[in-house]
Amino acid sequence: MQLNKLNIVAIGGGHGLGRVLSTLSFMESKLTGIVTTTDNGGSTGKLRKRSSSIAWGDLRNCLTELVDSDSVGSQLFNFRFDGNDELGGHNLGNLILYGLGEVQSRPLDSIKLVRRILRVKTPVLPMSETPTDLLAFYPEGRCRVGELSVDEMPVMPKSLMLAPLVKSIEPCLKAINNADLIILGPGSFLTSVIPPLLVRDISNAIANRKGHCVFVDNVVLESSPAAKLTIDEKLQWIEENVGCLPVDSVICQDKTIVSEKVNVICCDLAHNKRPHHHDKVKLIKALETCVNSFSTQEALGLEIDTSNNSEASDGIEQKSA
Repeated sequence: MQLNKLNIVAIGGGHGLGRVLSTLSFMESKLTGIVTTTDNGGSTGKLRKRSSSIAWGDLRNCLTELVDSDSVGSQLFNFRFDGNDELGGHNLGNLILYGLGEVQSRPLDSIKLVRRILRVKTPVLPMSETPTDLLAFYPEGRCRVGELSVDEMPVMPKSLMLAPLVKSIEPCLKAINNADLIILGPGSFLTSVIPPLLVRDISNAIANRKGHCVFVDNVVLESSPAAKLTIDEKLQWIEENVGCLPVDSVICQDKTIVSEKVNVICCDLAHNKRPHHHDKVKLIKALETCVNSFSTQEALGLEIDTSNNSEASDGIEQKSA
């Protein structure tokens, strides 16, 4: 069975999820992206201050990652206004999605319309259609509000929560229930990977998954307190905050990493010219190894065609918990 015969769900936010969706874009409708919608910075933050809405920026980024970067649609939705006036700093794609959100009955309708405009075949879904913010609690009880504030914390928060608590949407839950492979990350641990897991019906769906769930770690250390955590400390933090450990294996760059909790696949994942990005071919090979090694091989035997991509390096190392 080829990789594009599988149902894959990728969950996260920002540029990390966009990179995964771009890597697996050949899967088209067999791939689903579930996007974090708690961002409160930049153009998105300005729009959220104007009126209550979900964060559109990560959704827009993921949609454009599924479009040819040289296309008019990609250039249009990624266009950013400069200057210091009211439009300065705003992204045109964010404004379009925000405007559609004001006239459509629900955010999902706005996203479907943009997908038709951009000819995106992969479903891209918000983790929830209800606006919510991220709250982080210090060990002594003090609280910080908003993604920007969370990533700037000097110490790892004891816990995170969403305010208000929100529900996901049926297409997200259906995609997770049908997934053969669920991908968490890469991206900021606290503000991209964790927020969807704080949506209770999403975490319950992953906990009851039929497929394999893999956490893809960053290739370089992130600028947040989570950078100081080991893989097992991250997994332990997830377990304590979500109520379960919805991860079966980890893919990471550092070959010295070991885990007592899950299986670890260590390999070179970095892009040769942009070392902070995952290389597409290397990531596909790592995902192939993950599924072949830790899923039912008889049901998920993979054949991946990477003939149209640059050559990936060998040397994938597997470590069992």
